[in-house]
Amino acid sequence: MNLRCYVAGLALAMGVQSGCAAKEQRQPLASDAVIDAAERAPLDPFAVSGRWNKPFVPFTVIGNIHYVGTEGASAFLITTPEGHILIDGILAQSVPQIIGNIRALGFDIRDVKFLLNSHAHIDHAGGLAGLQRASGARMVASAADRPTLEAGAIGFGPTKDMAFPPIRVDRVIGDGDTVTLGGATLTAHMTPGHTQGCTTWSLPVRGADGAQHTALFHCSTTVAGQSVHPESWPGMVAAYRATFAKLRAMKADVLLAPHDNFFDLEARRARQLAGDANAFVDPHALGRLNEEMAKAFEGELGRQKGAAN
Repeated sequence: MNLRCYVAGLALAMGVQSGCAAKEQRQPLASDAVIDAAERAPLDPFAVSGRWNKPFVPFTVIGNIHYVGTEGASAFLITTPEGHILIDGILAQSVPQIIGNIRALGFDIRDVKFLLNSHAHIDHAGGLAGLQRASGARMVASAADRPTLEAGAIGFGPTKDMAFPPIRVDRVIGDGDTVTLGGATLTAHMTPGHTQGCTTWSLPVRGADGAQHTALFHCSTTVAGQSVHPESWPGMVAAYRATFAKLRAMKADVLLAPHDNFFDLEARRARQLAGDANAFVDPHALGRLNEEMAKAFEGELGRQKGAAN
């Protein structure tokens, strides 16, 4: 360490934030070689069957919310006059497609100021390191999912052996914390279960008709092949149930989610193309999804308990 950084280190120890220390803290966790190799790697059969990297034409969902993801996995761009916010990075192999989708809508990846994550699984976090490299954006994530994001691997579930480029988390958020940029404010809602730090985001948005709506970027409440008996992590079952109760009390009329089937992406987009400007507005969609997922969770929990006896 040079003299300037040594002095900066002393300053940091005394509680003074230095430019040098800030620069050191922002070093990427994945090298260019690691990111490039991941982008070029063949797709896992699991990813192919899930259509996680199958192209989908980008479009504006409502207001300043744009879909820039793939057919089977979502990425959402929230645009503002002061820069943009991107939710989820899909796979490492999806980075060029996401950047191209952003460009096709008339925006620039270099104007993305914040990266957000729904949860730390490879199909939503795998591309974050590459997107951070392309944009220079700050990564915002929950405390409970941060270790997985920064390790580039999760220790349980069907994707536990599928590593991805680790992503440096620049800001840790908790329940009720907000990310604000250019007049847009996203609020974080901790909804653990699917992962320990699963994060649902909400955002006020104005529709084409001028009406005010609330968009909810649902994390996930599926079991998705994970073990809930025995629990993959302590308190998992209680966390799922608390999340279902929490979402039951929430109100939103634009439901968006990390996979297409959770919010009827193709059908709603077809309606939008046919002229329905409010195709994604549905005040009952969140409640329907939550009850379906709660029922499915209890059914899978019962099945796993029965199989263990």
